[in-house]
Amino acid sequence: MIIDDARSLPAAAQEEKRKQAVRLRKQGYSYHEIADKVGVHNLTVGKWIRAYEAHGFSGIKSKPRGREPGSGQRLTLTQENRIRLLITDNSPDQLKLEYALWTRKAVQQLIAQETEEQLAIRTVGNYLAAWGFTPQKPAKKAYEQNPSLVEKWLKEDYPVIKGRAKAEGAEIYWGDETGLRSDAQHGRGYAPQGKTPVIRLNARRESVNMISAISNQGKVRFQIYDGTMDADRLTGFMKRLIKDARRKVFLILDNLRVHHSKVVKAWLEENRDHIEVFYLPAYSPELNPDEHLNS
Repeated sequence: MIIDDARSLPAAAQEEKRKQAVRLRKQGYSYHEIADKVGVHNLTVGKWIRAYEAHGFSGIKSKPRGREPGSGQRLTLTQENRIRLLITDNSPDQLKLEYALWTRKAVQQLIAQETEEQLAIRTVGNYLAAWGFTPQKPAKKAYEQNPSLVEKWLKEDYPVIKGRAKAEGAEIYWGDETGLRSDAQHGRGYAPQGKTPVIRLNARRESVNMISAISNQGKVRFQIYDGTMDADRLTGFMKRLIKDARRKVFLILDNLRVHHSKVVKAWLEENRDHIEVFYLPAYSPELNPDEHLNS
């Protein structure tokens, strides 16, 4: 007799084996005979038959595998709400953390500081996903783009930027601003495909915005703000990005008007040893990895 590990089979196949064992038992076969025919241990057959006798076919029905939704969570809902609001209302250094912008590591330290829970980075990422602060599926191709300009940028402009970054020891970041709605429920876990992640905040604010930058290595840094993006907010974010990156930054942005403002241009000129900004072709957000954060 060859004994299979029934646990390795799909749930439907496991359930069919149990039903087969019950049918054979009703036909008068012994546990050992059933075990030979089904390919499991006779003790396993006994367990199945007892479950059937106690509960009928519902007793041998396959159950969902893995943890139940929400299990394994380390934070209470009250703690989650507090952490989200702290992230929304503060920068890390305002909370005596060693970061200028929010990252998974910074949030990990915040959670430990506020709750004494030591969460793994992956778990922190899961929470950020549930709160709408993490990358999702790429956005659909923007219809407004100019294909010829896009092709030229990809073939000619970006390789030059990448080559300069390598030669100068700079780090490439792709920046973006996006709105985060707070007027809809958002449970724990990843947003469904095609849905924009949302965060639920308190009643005093209907929505917030996020400015973020993602590196070619996938490092995400972000900051939450109220109101519209202006030159002061943009330069403030870039100051913090420089501080966290600890080397020269090549920041790729789209063509939002504020990105080209006189104040921003003047600030960039003063800080050209620390940061340079490059622009995507007119309305080509699908090229920008950071647009994928909330698409």
